[in-house]
Amino acid sequence: MNVFFEESGSFKAGSVLSKQGDAFQVELPGGRRAKVRAKDVLIEFEKPAAGDLMQEADAIAQEIDLDFLWECAPDDEFPFAALGADYFGDKFGPAERAALVLRMHGAPVYFRRKGRGQYQRAPQEQLQMALAGLERKRQQALVQQGYEDELKAGKLPEALKGKALGLLTKPDKNSIEYKALEAAAAARGISQARLMLECGGIASPRALHEARFLSEYFPHGIGFPSVQPGPLPEDLPEANVQAFSIDDVTTTEIDDAFSVEDLSDGRVRIGIHIAAPALGIARGDAIDAIARGRLSTVYMPGDKITMLPDNVVDVFTLGEGGLRPALSLYIIVNRETQDIVATETRAERVFVKSNLRHNHLDEHVTEESLAAGTGDYPHKEDIAVLWPLAQALFEKRQQARATYGLKREVQRNNDFNFYVDGEHITITPRRRGSPLDLIVAELAILANSSWGAFLNDHGVPGIYRSQRGFGGPGPKRTRMQTTPAPHEGLGVAQYAWSTSPLRRYVDLVNQWQLIACVQHGVTAKLAAPFKPKDADLFAVVQGFDDTYTAYADHQRRMEYFWCLRWLKQENKRHVPASVIKDDLVRLEEIPLILHVPGLGVHARGTRVMLEVVSIDELTVEASCRLLNVIDAPGAAVEEDEAEEEIIEADDLSAESEAEAQAEASTAQPSETPGNAQEPTP
Repeated sequence: MNVFFEESGSFKAGSVLSKQGDAFQVELPGGRRAKVRAKDVLIEFEKPAAGDLMQEADAIAQEIDLDFLWECAPDDEFPFAALGADYFGDKFGPAERAALVLRMHGAPVYFRRKGRGQYQRAPQEQLQMALAGLERKRQQALVQQGYEDELKAGKLPEALKGKALGLLTKPDKNSIEYKALEAAAAARGISQARLMLECGGIASPRALHEARFLSEYFPHGIGFPSVQPGPLPEDLPEANVQAFSIDDVTTTEIDDAFSVEDLSDGRVRIGIHIAAPALGIARGDAIDAIARGRLSTVYMPGDKITMLPDNVVDVFTLGEGGLRPALSLYIIVNRETQDIVATETRAERVFVKSNLRHNHLDEHVTEESLAAGTGDYPHKEDIAVLWPLAQALFEKRQQARATYGLKREVQRNNDFNFYVDGEHITITPRRRGSPLDLIVAELAILANSSWGAFLNDHGVPGIYRSQRGFGGPGPKRTRMQTTPAPHEGLGVAQYAWSTSPLRRYVDLVNQWQLIACVQHGVTAKLAAPFKPKDADLFAVVQGFDDTYTAYADHQRRMEYFWCLRWLKQENKRHVPASVIKDDLVRLEEIPLILHVPGLGVHARGTRVMLEVVSIDELTVEASCRLLNVIDAPGAAVEEDEAEEEIIEADDLSAESEAEAQAEASTAQPSETPGNAQEPTP
């Protein structure tokens, strides 16, 4: 005897070996033996053999007309055999019975299972709806297959035009477009992004890199709602100075400017004037919500995403030719010793006479020209006063660094400017460590350090950057906190970012606190927007740290991308480089750091010639191999071998290259290839 039975939701047939009580010992066609309960047996039969029955039943089941079978079924529950005579007539043997079970069980849209061998036909309205749904799925499957076929053939389906970036960044994985892309890419054995690039779905790898960043950090777009800053204080005094700024030619968010006044007895009063958006933006207002949502301006070669709307920046940027609201730090300096004998902080209006640009002045303002007093350029006398002060401030910081067991800051000789025109890139070298660089850097560090102490003296909390060795010889980590602590890398007792309030939210927060100190004096602790141990201040620190790091990562990735584009664009096959450490090298013509497998053992600073083997803009990777050694490192490089190469700069702001290098020179060296320089805003 043979039985047709149900086991674990599927149907099988086998030969009965024995029966004990209500259980059968059954041998399946493959030789496996199973214990089958009598209640799971649907059909008992002698012929055909178990294996033959399943083959016949499968064939017959495919021929059963479900619509006619549904018409034959009663409205109430019924055993499967009840339909046999109506559908098959006299020829209703074991194979037909099994086929009936297989067919009804495999069509839950038509028949609902009500128990072992028991079914009920679906109501007509529900059946029609279900069939319509199945038809829609069938049609969608055909459309999806069509999309897939076009993609595999290297053609972009019409329906996918304009959707490619969305499909590659934050797709609806249940959509037929995504499923078609996923299947086509798998069939081709390439990534979805590469397939879209080949099909013309994305214009370039650059578009994809930018879209991925925007979808993650600016999912609602980079535009701004319509907002206006509040009115400035009516009693804001006007300073009796004429200030000037020093920035790159492309800078629009001009945060800082300087002024110089001669005093009697060989003294001079120097003003460090910082744009003061905190005078027109209040904590919790609409503009604050925008700034806190973004936390920083995002820089990348050829573009930026500002923290504040253009109309707000226009009100507060220190543009030349007018009075601008500013928070000013005045220092009185003994010109003979360069000692600072007094300081004062004011909120005021400052007339900005000139916006000087590095691009125009660097070749004229050199150490040699300053020493000789030669050259003709704007604010020549003022710069001549600031230069020895900057040198003195730098030396004082180096002495402080030495007390922490740190070497002198390592100044990188060259920086690079990126200029993007469409898909064309121009990368030009720019000498770093110039007198103008040092002036801007040292005065910014002085302001941030002095204002950190100013907040602490008034008992007002702020956001500080500290860098301490924690008693060990290892790398110094920079952290942000709400209490003052030494920044060993910079060689200052405390350091509170305050000089870029148009570009960094931390600076805007600190400026609110500073203005409270200026306006309220001893009662500033009560008047300041953020009180001691304010939980919201800690939240700002955490949010800023994470977001700022992500922005910096994107900047470095895009700089790396444009360096690769430059290699392709200029058809560079052979490139000179210098060894940093192990197989890590820095190219000489552009700010690109690469791993070169098989480079061999070379001293740091060894100049080598590399062959560019491959460049992949999509994965932002390049492969090079060593051609030959050009020359060995010089003595100066060998002597400084213990000083680790700076690979990652800690500071994203363009205000102070030296500041970033001072922080990075004590940080843990990274082996992540990328450009270590700060952006040109």
